[in-house]
Amino acid sequence: MRPLAPEERALWEKVIESVRPIRPQAKATAEAIEPAQGAAAPKPVARAAPLPRPQPRPAATPGVTLDGSWDRKLSRGLVQPDLSVDLHGHNLATAYDLLDRRLEGAIASGARVMLLVTGKPPQGAPLVARGRIRAAVGDWLAASRHAASIAAVRGAHPRHGGSGALYIILRKARGR
Repeated sequence: MRPLAPEERALWEKVIESVRPIRPQAKATAEAIEPAQGAAAPKPVARAAPLPRPQPRPAATPGVTLDGSWDRKLSRGLVQPDLSVDLHGHNLATAYDLLDRRLEGAIASGARVMLLVTGKPPQGAPLVARGRIRAAVGDWLAASRHAASIAAVRGAHPRHGGSGALYIILRKARGR
């Protein structure tokens, strides 16, 4: 290995200063990398400061805990819902009450997939436009007393209602 020229050594020092180690270890310098030519014992190297400990992951919220196989099955329409709830014709209060009661029954019976039909946006409406019930469902589920039992919420396959419906995937009951 050839010795570094002074301008190369200066450039290498800048590179070393800009790098943050993955694991705390000795800080590398050009002298430590380049073999000493008839020099005395190597200089002691200062240790890098330890990295902060990672924070614990927050509790899972509905919608983020499915593995890839579940998502593939849902997107291909291969999952058959255990029960469905149709919220057509309901106002916000009655829709929430019906959803809460049906979730309670689904959890008690050990169901895994619930189809929630909210209805499609009107023809010609922009894709972001949706009904009041559909807009509120995400908040309802997150704040629900059943939130800990909900593994994920996904859009339904066209055969189950497409943009007018949602799959609510429930966690497996422990001890069964």
